[in-house]
Amino acid sequence: MGSVLRVQARFGQRALLLTTAAVPLTGWTVHALALHRRLATAKKDPLTGLSRRDAYTARARQVLRRHGDDTVVVRVDQDHFKDINDRLSHAAGDTALHARRPAHRLGGPDAAVGRLGGDEFAVVLHLPRGRREIRLAELVRMLRIPVVLDDGQALDVAASVGAAALDVIGTRDLSVAQRAADAALYDGKHSGHAVLATKEHATVPSINSRRAGRPGTAVWGRAA
Repeated sequence: MGSVLRVQARFGQRALLLTTAAVPLTGWTVHALALHRRLATAKKDPLTGLSRRDAYTARARQVLRRHGDDTVVVRVDQDHFKDINDRLSHAAGDTALHARRPAHRLGGPDAAVGRLGGDEFAVVLHLPRGRREIRLAELVRMLRIPVVLDDGQALDVAASVGAAALDVIGTRDLSVAQRAADAALYDGKHSGHAVLATKEHATVPSINSRRAGRPGTAVWGRAA
């Protein structure tokens, strides 16, 4: 009888040890899941729900590898954004940004869409040559739809759009394509139309170069 009790005691000790060990493991599992959720949240911009710069860049490179020369990089910049913040409020500016998310305008499920900071957005997507004019003009029109603020006021807004098609600028380098799209955007700033980058735009050394009116620049979606 004594031997049976000793065996039961040994099993009880082992069970206690296993249970004790399982407690911190369970705690670490919960911690890991919470950390994963925080990391996933950190990849998203809290205002628009779009990817932040790092997550956008990783996704953009995947799109580029998949679609090659049929990839188009689009940059979107809210017009007169500072004026909206100063004249109305930062809340009005936030509403305008949230309403102007390019994810629902052009991207689609296979695109990379990100808010790069402030009023700057980017979309990288598969867009063959024959569809570019229609899609970019459509984006410009959608970005001109008035935004309704919380108080019911309709806010007239617009955005400038620049696009760089890899087969046009002659490179598959994402950084160069983004720089070319930025240069094209500034060429058409406040003009009410999208500008498609040329090879010359890809040679602009800085995204802050705002030279306008390059010969041969294609423009789509001019506002009425």
